[in-house]
Amino acid sequence: QVQLLESGGGMVQAGESLKLSCTASGRIFNIGNMAWYRQAPGKQRELVAMIFGDSSTKYADSVKGRFTISRDNAKNTVNLQMTGLKPEDAAFYYCNMQIQVTIATTPLNTWGQGTRVTVSS
Repeated sequence: QVQLLESGGGMVQAGESLKLSCTASGRIFNIGNMAWYRQAPGKQRELVAMIFGDSSTKYADSVKGRFTISRDNAKNTVNLQMTGLKPEDAAFYYCNMQIQVTIATTPLNTWGQGTRVTVSS
């Protein structure tokens, strides 16, 4: 069974920085795309950033230039460095990975439990 464990959430003031990390554990053959999503109260979950298997990236327009996603394949980890945080960045942040458990299986869409980010003005 594969699990994703997130860490790094917390409460900061506007303009400050936070780094989120998410590590996959369990039976893993390969991890494809990794991503961070967020969901604020009363809003739909939205993609924040994604890093593909070739390490190319894409970002939501609202975070471009402020957030950086990275991956460490040896550690099955994806990170999200957030700088210049704004009150509108406050949300639960969820990591997502496409995890292949054996060479013969299709990737599983796997989610973390979420970590809360609070930004005060």
